[in-house]
Amino acid sequence: MAATELYTKHARVWIPDPEEVWKSAELLKDYKEGDKVIQLRLEEGKDLEYCLDPKTKELPPLRNPDILVGENDLTALSYLHEPAVLHNLKVRFIDSKLIYTYCGIVLVAINPYEQLPIYGEDIINAYSGQNMGDMDPHIFAVAEEAYKQMARDERNQSIIVSGESGAGKTVSAKYAMRYFATVSGSASEANVEEKVLASNPIMESIGNAKTTRNDNSSRFGKYIEIGFDKRYRIIGANMRTYLLEKSRVVFQAEEERNYHIFYQLCASAALPEFKTLRLGNANYFHYTKQGGSPVIDGIDDANEMVHTRQACTLLGINDSYQMGIFRILAGLLHLGNVGFTSRDADSCTIPPKHEPLTIFCDLMGVEYQEMSHWLCHRKLATASETYIKPISKLQAINARDALAKHIYAKLFNWIVDHVNKALHSTVKQHSFIGVLDIYGFETFEINSFEQFCINYANEKLQQQFNMHVFKLEQEEYMKEQIPWTLIDFYDNQPCINLIEAKLGILDLLDEECKMPKGSDDSWAQKLYNTHLNKCALFEKPRMSNKAFIIQHFADKVEYQCEGFLEKNKDTVYEEQIKVLKSSKKFKMLSELFQDEEKALSPTSATSSGRMLLSRTAVKPAKARPGQASKEHKKTVGHQFRNSLHLLMETLNATTPHYVRCIKPNDFKFPFTFDEKRAVQQLRACGVLETIRISAAGFPSRWTYQEFFSRYRVLMKQKDVLCDRKQTCKNLLEKLILDKDKYQFGKTKIFFRAGQVAYLEKIRADKLRVACIRIQKTIRGWLMRKKYLRMRKAAITIQRYVRGYQARCYAKFLRRTRAAIILQKFQRMYVVRKRYHLMRATTIVLQSLLRGYIARNKYQRMLREHKAIIIQKHMRGWLARVRYCRSLKAIVYLQCCYRRMMAKRELKKLKIEARSVERYKKLNIGMENKIMQLQRKVDEQHKDYKSLLEKLTSLETTYNTETEKLRSDVERFRMSEEEAKNATNRVHVLQEEITKLRKELHQTQSEKKTIEEWADKYKQETEQLLSELKEQNTLLKKEKEELNRRIQDQAKEMTETMEKKLVEETKQLELDLNDERLRYQNLLNEFSRLEERYDDLRDEVNLMVSIPKPGHKRTDSTHSSNESEYTFSSEITETEDLPLRMEQEPSEKKEPLDMSLFLKLQKRVTELEQEKQSLQDELDRKEEQALRTKTREEVEGPPVRGAELEYESLKRQELESENKKLKNELNELRKALLEKSSPEVTAPGAPAYRVLLDQLTSVSEELEVRKEEVLILRSQLVSQKEAIQPKEDKNTMTDATILLEDVQKMKDKGEIAQAYIGLKETNRLLESQLQSQKKSHDNELEALRGEIQSLKEENNRQQQLLAQNLQLPPEARIEASLQHEITRLTNENLDLMEQLEKQDKTVRKLKKQLKVFAKKIGELEVGQMENISPGQIIDEPIRPVNIPRKEKDFQGMLEYKKDDEPKLVKNLILDLKPRGVAVNLIPGLPAYILFMCVRHADYLNDDQKVRSLLTSTINGIKKVLKKRGDDFETVSFWLSNTCRFLHCLKQYSGEEGFMKHNTPRQNEHCLTNFDLAEYRQVLSDLAIQIYQQLVRVLENILQPMIVSGMLEHETIQGVSGVKPPGLRKRTSSIADEGTYTLDSIIRQLNTFHSVMCQHGMDPELIKQVVKQTFYITGAVTLNNLLLRKDMCSWSKGMQIRYNVSQLEEWLRDKNLMNSGAKETLEPLIQAAQLLQVKKKTDEDAEAICSMCNALTTAQIVKVLNLYTPVNEFEERVSISFIRTIQMRLRDRKDSPQLLMDAKHIFPVTFPFNPSSLALETIQIPASLGLAFISRV
Repeated sequence: MAATELYTKHARVWIPDPEEVWKSAELLKDYKEGDKVIQLRLEEGKDLEYCLDPKTKELPPLRNPDILVGENDLTALSYLHEPAVLHNLKVRFIDSKLIYTYCGIVLVAINPYEQLPIYGEDIINAYSGQNMGDMDPHIFAVAEEAYKQMARDERNQSIIVSGESGAGKTVSAKYAMRYFATVSGSASEANVEEKVLASNPIMESIGNAKTTRNDNSSRFGKYIEIGFDKRYRIIGANMRTYLLEKSRVVFQAEEERNYHIFYQLCASAALPEFKTLRLGNANYFHYTKQGGSPVIDGIDDANEMVHTRQACTLLGINDSYQMGIFRILAGLLHLGNVGFTSRDADSCTIPPKHEPLTIFCDLMGVEYQEMSHWLCHRKLATASETYIKPISKLQAINARDALAKHIYAKLFNWIVDHVNKALHSTVKQHSFIGVLDIYGFETFEINSFEQFCINYANEKLQQQFNMHVFKLEQEEYMKEQIPWTLIDFYDNQPCINLIEAKLGILDLLDEECKMPKGSDDSWAQKLYNTHLNKCALFEKPRMSNKAFIIQHFADKVEYQCEGFLEKNKDTVYEEQIKVLKSSKKFKMLSELFQDEEKALSPTSATSSGRMLLSRTAVKPAKARPGQASKEHKKTVGHQFRNSLHLLMETLNATTPHYVRCIKPNDFKFPFTFDEKRAVQQLRACGVLETIRISAAGFPSRWTYQEFFSRYRVLMKQKDVLCDRKQTCKNLLEKLILDKDKYQFGKTKIFFRAGQVAYLEKIRADKLRVACIRIQKTIRGWLMRKKYLRMRKAAITIQRYVRGYQARCYAKFLRRTRAAIILQKFQRMYVVRKRYHLMRATTIVLQSLLRGYIARNKYQRMLREHKAIIIQKHMRGWLARVRYCRSLKAIVYLQCCYRRMMAKRELKKLKIEARSVERYKKLNIGMENKIMQLQRKVDEQHKDYKSLLEKLTSLETTYNTETEKLRSDVERFRMSEEEAKNATNRVHVLQEEITKLRKELHQTQSEKKTIEEWADKYKQETEQLLSELKEQNTLLKKEKEELNRRIQDQAKEMTETMEKKLVEETKQLELDLNDERLRYQNLLNEFSRLEERYDDLRDEVNLMVSIPKPGHKRTDSTHSSNESEYTFSSEITETEDLPLRMEQEPSEKKEPLDMSLFLKLQKRVTELEQEKQSLQDELDRKEEQALRTKTREEVEGPPVRGAELEYESLKRQELESENKKLKNELNELRKALLEKSSPEVTAPGAPAYRVLLDQLTSVSEELEVRKEEVLILRSQLVSQKEAIQPKEDKNTMTDATILLEDVQKMKDKGEIAQAYIGLKETNRLLESQLQSQKKSHDNELEALRGEIQSLKEENNRQQQLLAQNLQLPPEARIEASLQHEITRLTNENLDLMEQLEKQDKTVRKLKKQLKVFAKKIGELEVGQMENISPGQIIDEPIRPVNIPRKEKDFQGMLEYKKDDEPKLVKNLILDLKPRGVAVNLIPGLPAYILFMCVRHADYLNDDQKVRSLLTSTINGIKKVLKKRGDDFETVSFWLSNTCRFLHCLKQYSGEEGFMKHNTPRQNEHCLTNFDLAEYRQVLSDLAIQIYQQLVRVLENILQPMIVSGMLEHETIQGVSGVKPPGLRKRTSSIADEGTYTLDSIIRQLNTFHSVMCQHGMDPELIKQVVKQTFYITGAVTLNNLLLRKDMCSWSKGMQIRYNVSQLEEWLRDKNLMNSGAKETLEPLIQAAQLLQVKKKTDEDAEAICSMCNALTTAQIVKVLNLYTPVNEFEERVSISFIRTIQMRLRDRKDSPQLLMDAKHIFPVTFPFNPSSLALETIQIPASLGLAFISRV
């Protein structure tokens, strides 16, 4: 393919640029062979002429198509060169916020300088088990690949993390170790993974420091080997360190810090344990203040110190050792403050009692004099003698700093050794993964010995890297069987030889160090003489004789020779070391130096550089004399070369994985990309070399199927053959004529660089032509449509215009005619109006004139009429006065005359009276006459009284009349005076009239003025009134507005309260679900621990229980399991409660209310006491029954007759009493189960009435009992009298009858026996009477107490109500709700206590009734056997109904206790769901087990019930443990466990579960035992089985979900296949072994059919389906969020289609209301987000409102990952993503990126009663349960 085909017009290329390194430009015309200049146009629109190099004539590199930009793997780019790599990294880092990118086998990691949420456990779980190419690039993907290869290939692995300071090496290594710790776990309970992670804070504190490039820069290299056992679980670790930068201890550059540990110590100086260290602020010490930046923003050194100490403790460094470390470090700080005073030019001294040195000596435990002496002197040894020489001040300071560096290096080595000891494992290591965190290639303005060693190490690593890449390429070509051609790649072996070979740089340096007068200058001259002009890689600078240049693989580096010898020697005065080793007070200090002469590779360091710490596994040979001193003098370069060789041997023995960390800018700005710095690091770290090697071969590789799917558009129909491989060959031979540009392998096609871009260009051209044709057709169709629409619109407009014109003309005609008519009527109206006006005026004038005349006439007539009336009244008054005067005179004359006549009569009467008295004296004897007279007098007296009364009444009448007449007289008199006055007044009035007439005229004039004023006032008033009305209307409007606002506010408050109530309800539901989920998680954890306990116990049994000869151990598994899971059906022992409480997990619920706990505790105590009393009473009854029975057997035949009748009556009485108690109990339950409110227990309430009724009935019964006692006493007396001699027997009839009956007895023994029986009867009745009375008193007392409590409750309620009324409305509602909840809780507890007591009482009475009935039956049978036939004849015979006994099964199964293991084995352990269980009734094992429980309950055998239930639970657990990965088994036992639980509820006898039972089913209820606790145990077991079922589902579906939902193309041809890279993803084309959506649906059908076949509850099936769909949606969405290639428009369409298929499946199964569809909502919204338009603000608003189920992080992640598959799609702009972030910043959602795919919804088991009758169940013979019989 010629260049002219690629360098055409509009082709885009890269040209060099001094600022941006590379710039993009576009060709303005086609390139032709021989052109020296190319016409280009830059992106900013500037035209440019680019001149080609005349020698090479190399064209500028082509730019990749936009579709390839942003790829995960750089090797997927069609054009592989530096600008393409740089641009791809920049686009991913800046636009998509992706920091990881693959470059072949290398992971490129760019430091974002920002915390990203991509390292959580959810991300770890997402990458766990995935292929490296299946997910987006990540450090976890590299770690997973290493872990997987270690397990698969059984070969040790290495992860090499490199990069310059600040690039993020330490963080990357830390996350890799975290991944291994999380995924693998530890093989023991020692939490080795925590220790491995705990080593990081320790090593960071002592080996990391702040630099200008990085706040946490690692100043040493380390290689950590993480060891694994055979099961690939972490067992330990080992650490090697390289090149610690010791010079930082004594010197820091500007804006840098010393090691973190020093600042942590200073920040914690105030702690009590650090007082002895005498520390202070970091600015006080010379070694910590030189950088001038003691504080790092956002870092709390005191808090970091706490983490460091915790890590030390975790790794076994105890407190004493920790304090020793801190003493040494504090001593170093004080040593740095030691000052020297010059005595002369060659000597110095330390002031006496110098405080810093004193503190140093005290801390180190050495003598002050010795240390001060050897700090200022040194010992020189010659061949003959040794002498002490003083040193200068500068030499003393250097010696002090060298000592500090040496001590710190030793301490660093000691800590590393102790960390390795803590991480060492006693278990044999099977394999390991090494993580190498080492410095990258370094070049500065001044490069010294440190940079030389670092670059030497990088040369070795680059060589190993090149060889590994070359090896992989060769393996790939050989695997595909394509011709192998040698690829020319850069070999840096000459550079390595220059450094380490014989007479190399290191060899010459060591030789110069051995010379007595060796110097840096002489060494430089040797280098020039040896290598200059002989080695092409070695150069000499032009302007310097003390430097040299080496051509490294990355760049040329100039090294300054000054200081090389001193740093290579690393001299420390031995006398100072001996002083420290002689410390006796501080043993740890001597430990640091004790192995200095023993180590094969001892710790040594450069004086101003870095120190080598290498830990080797090579054992030293036997030491020869003098060898130790020789080894001690090994140079730093020699040691470093040896340790580097060991490291390379280790790396070569492992499979390496490479992580290259890139620093994007030098200013630590987040997501800022500096192209210059990035290119420099890419060249240095070997990424571009990898690209070059790949580009030299065949970098682009396609499978035949992928190539066919991508380039099918370039083929014709006839070119498509059945053989895909041959089809691809034919196409390529037509498209690419040069066969060297591609090769056909076994499964792939290999392309040279640029060929895929050429194919993409052809494909794009073909698609562009097709698009133009489609556009042409569509546009023509649209234009035709538009023309027809315009023509139709024109015709319509014409029609409407013409119609409008016609309507206008018609309107004109109508208006003309109407105007004429209007004129006619207007004129007529004007004339008529004038006539009517004149007529009205005339009539008004006439009416006014006639009215004036009439009013005058009326006034005249009125005056005449009034004068006549006055005359009439005057004349009448005069006549009446005259008459009254005459009448008064006549009456006065009559009175005078009558008075005179009365006086005369009085005189006559007095005379007659005197004559009568005389007659009395004369006629004394006339008695009779007097009596008559007396009578007459009496009568007359009576008449007199009556007359007197009449007279009195007449007198009163007269008085009234007199008074009336007097008043009339007075009135007349007054009227006369008034008449006189009236006449006088008439004259006065006439005078006044004249005056008034005058005043009238005056008044009329005033009236006019007043009327005018009144009119004016009226107008003002009306105006004021109108204003007031207006104000009134405004006020009304304001009032209405306020009312409306008040109503709106009330409405809003109501709505707010309703919303708040709804939210609180939802929150309560969520809390309930959370609580349920927490409980079920605890159950899951409990089951996991239980399984682990069983496994450990089995292992212990296998290890311990070795069978001995002659001795055979029995299996105790069953008994141990039975004891472990034995639960009592009732609370029968005191130890049950604590045992039960211990078995309950403490995290099951939130912390209990203390009052509730105390109440429950009190209740438990009461139940225990009641249980004990019941047990004692039962024992006493049994003993009494036994004594009675033995006594009856001894004494002879039992009593007959009356005693039998008494026993039968007693039984009837007990039965009636039992029925009565049942009825009362039911009534009481109904009353108490009403709505719990304060009115329930108030007087008049149902419960109160029921209690009163019961009290009344008890009182009546008591009276009846008293009467019965009296009757029995009378009978007893009569019987006693009947026993007396015969002469007394004829007293009464009853006694005679009784005596006759007594005479029938044979002897006195029978009489005595009858007497004893009656006596016992009497005593029994008395005891019953006493008990009844006592119970009556107790009930009465209880009722009184209850009334008192109700009163107190009422008072308390009133107080609470008064308090609530004082609160504001919101607080009032909250307080009332709180109070109501508390009250309801207390009432429920009380009611539960009462209900339990009543249940206990009923059960106790039932038991007693059964016992008594049984005993009475036995007594009756025995007595009937002993009764003779004659006796039977004598007794009266009662008719008895004998029922016919039919063969009717009771729904129970009987088995022997010994057959219980066989029952569990056949029904549970050996039952196969796929075998025998397929043809069974759904839930048959559960029914069989329940029927067995029923029979044990019927027998009242609690041991049998407990044993059967425990064995059942343990059996189910064993089955699930054995076959727990089989879906059918787990589903089968989940269904049966739930059915067993429902049966225990349905037949428990509780009313809530008996609503749907038939009468026959109610008869089958359990009678003796309450199995509520076992129901809870079975519910917990069902939860565990459900969780296990979900795990099985997840394991089955997990491999299918990603392939079926994401990768497989359900709609073929929609999504194109992009060019793959080296990390090839799983193909999205359906191969034979690939899962599709149909696979998922088939699996769902299998799950559903199995669950339905097993008879699982429909509600439970819905919950399983919901959980399944949640897992499907979560896994799919998580993979979508971690896969850039899946975020495209076409993939969104595929996902929506797949989801619609799942919804169709739900509709087919009638599961749309299961909530499963809602769990797919996040996935649906993510698919919609991929398909919607993403440009304008309206689109952003639509996205924000649409994606309410996605978090902000997920939305932004999808938008960042959105990748066009074709060139016709557009990328999402950064501004649009920022708009989305701004709109969603107020949304409060989880910052977590991925969904929790392991989340399990809390499961519930709604009660589902069975309609199957137990008596109709048949047991199949295939179950092998012949030993069970139906009852």
